[in-house]
Amino acid sequence: MIVFGPFRVRIVERARFIGITALVCSGLAAAPSAADAQLVSVAVRIESTAGPVDRAQITVSGVRRLTDARGIARFDLSPGTHIFAAERIGFAPARVTVVLEAARDTLIVILLDEAAIEEKEIVVLSARTERRIEDEPIRIEVVTREEVEEKLLMTPGDIAMLLNETAGLRVQATAPSLGGASVRIQGLRGRNTQILTDGLPLYGGQAGALGPLQIPPMDLAQVEVIKGAASALYGPTALGGVVNLISRRPARAREVILNQSSLGGTDVVGWLSDELTERSGYTLLAGAHRQDHADVDADSWADVPRFRRVMLRPRLFWNDGNGGHAVVTAGIMGEDRSGGTLPGQDTPAGDAYIESLDTRRLDAGFNGRKLISDRRTVSLRASASRQAHEHRFGPTPETDRHRSAFAEIVLSGHDGRHLWVIGTAVQHDAYEHDELPTLSFDYTVPALFAQDDVEATDWLTIAASARYDHHNRFGGTLSPRVSVLARGAEWAGRLSAGTGYFAPTPFTEETEAVGLTRLTPPAGWVKERVQSAMLDVGRAAGPVELNVSAFASIIHDPLQTLRNTDGTLTIRNAGGPVRTWGTEVFAVLEREPLHIVASHTWLRSTEADAAGGGRREVPLTPRHTFGMVGAVEQAWGRAGMELYFTGRQELDDNPFRTRSRPHVILGFLVDRRFGPFRVFVNAENVLDTRQTRHDPLLRPSPAPDGRRITDVWAPLDGRSFNGGVWIRF
Repeated sequence: MIVFGPFRVRIVERARFIGITALVCSGLAAAPSAADAQLVSVAVRIESTAGPVDRAQITVSGVRRLTDARGIARFDLSPGTHIFAAERIGFAPARVTVVLEAARDTLIVILLDEAAIEEKEIVVLSARTERRIEDEPIRIEVVTREEVEEKLLMTPGDIAMLLNETAGLRVQATAPSLGGASVRIQGLRGRNTQILTDGLPLYGGQAGALGPLQIPPMDLAQVEVIKGAASALYGPTALGGVVNLISRRPARAREVILNQSSLGGTDVVGWLSDELTERSGYTLLAGAHRQDHADVDADSWADVPRFRRVMLRPRLFWNDGNGGHAVVTAGIMGEDRSGGTLPGQDTPAGDAYIESLDTRRLDAGFNGRKLISDRRTVSLRASASRQAHEHRFGPTPETDRHRSAFAEIVLSGHDGRHLWVIGTAVQHDAYEHDELPTLSFDYTVPALFAQDDVEATDWLTIAASARYDHHNRFGGTLSPRVSVLARGAEWAGRLSAGTGYFAPTPFTEETEAVGLTRLTPPAGWVKERVQSAMLDVGRAAGPVELNVSAFASIIHDPLQTLRNTDGTLTIRNAGGPVRTWGTEVFAVLEREPLHIVASHTWLRSTEADAAGGGRREVPLTPRHTFGMVGAVEQAWGRAGMELYFTGRQELDDNPFRTRSRPHVILGFLVDRRFGPFRVFVNAENVLDTRQTRHDPLLRPSPAPDGRRITDVWAPLDGRSFNGGVWIRF
């Protein structure tokens, strides 16, 4: 609708229309005067059949604005002809030509049609401002739904492979006997990575070694990754970065995946989703997963642990039709996992060693927002989780409980070129160990934070954020972060720098492997502090997209685990910093029906050598990793190939070698559609790359700290096949 003087005209833009021209008049025609030179105040409101459309991009005469929570953006324009171009993911783009003939306030209402063409645009949520990825000053890597589905057909029960095959991320085994692993971002330890679901820490402040192995990807719309210090956004547990799992929204769907692997694994995953009313809906994810012991190299030790897992996660969605919404979720998961020597078998030392872990987890979360004015929004997020573990390392039992609670309230607004956020949050993490009460802790961290994104010019956006946390044990910390986005027609450059911190806990990669019983009581710990920076430049040229990044970080007072001669472990702050730097190159070719993605990471990470003095390379950190995925997609389905190269890694206390061998993993996937059925076959690691083809996994005798096996630097499971059917009802 155009409102000008006594006249009203409604403009409706359909998906297939190229453009609409409207002449705006003010009453009767008037003779030209000096008033013609005055600026016209124009308000553009974007609507859809569901109500106002916020965060829509409107471009006119080289000026770009984003609509606020009421769907409105404002311009001051000179009289004359102007073309208003409106874009928003999920809608057809609209172009409206308007002739302004007099200096009067003008309202233009454009109705976007949701019967839209396919869009390649991606909206990211992890930077607290819902905007298109190309408009976001903070560099955010996105794993799209298409990529999620590809990994879903390979491993329906967990997201470990999905994350491990993302550039700059590495899923590193930390509890090899049970298959446990953590997520390293740009070489930093897994304990410094925060895993979130829709911005909520449903898996606790630290997901733990089994976190990535207990999250099925069926209900993921996309995965967003922030690399580098993100404490300014998400507090102390995000020192190294954030992995944010974005859930699918309601749409009528009934889906089941049945999967079987050649190594004795079975997955049954169900998905239900529907809209209950125009303003409400639900989703439901249910899964049952099992895996039997697999001794690939016939050494009496399980290279693949045995587990049985069931999980259930419902979500309820509601919107008020005016930009406000609420999501409520709950989850329950139970898993029994065991590894070590096979039943009735012994180690080279002549004894049996069985490791097991039984996990029970409950969680709940709320995420909602409400419009309180044309330009103001209040958001509330809250979650709570509880995990109970019964762990056994050979004859030694360890029973513990993790409790986590989180709440956050945010006020955000859009004023001119400023998109700002202010808020307060509180995070509570508690750990109780029955056998070792001296290792229990109770951390409470209230925080205040603020963020301002300024569109300085049409080609330059600056985002500045800061967070002050007051830790009940480690005191107050201010964590600032600044990001700058500069872009042209086909290129974009981002520069970001920030600081962060991490509150020490007893959980390190070394204690994950052998337990806490051998750990000496903590004393004199101080918080880890990080400074990080990243430069990123990307360019698109036709079907090719290329992105090059350089990054660096310094962690001061890093935690270091010492293996003492008496078999005990001591965690202390190291005498020198951890220095990490490297580059990432990411390239995409999309020329239908061919899709090719290639990435290379070069990484150096050094730390103080507690044993010999001086400095050493951080163990299990390859200097070079390379990956390439190619797929052909047509109406009948998809056929793809993937190749991954991992370079040499320094090893720690390995009796067989000090440096690993480089290795290559090659795999193939075929996905064939038959109406509502998708039949898939996946060949993983067809070259049968295995660490045990070079060295034994079992140590000749137990290490002083009780370790029976070496660290894992290459796959243990070797060649495998899986296949099944994805049914959509």
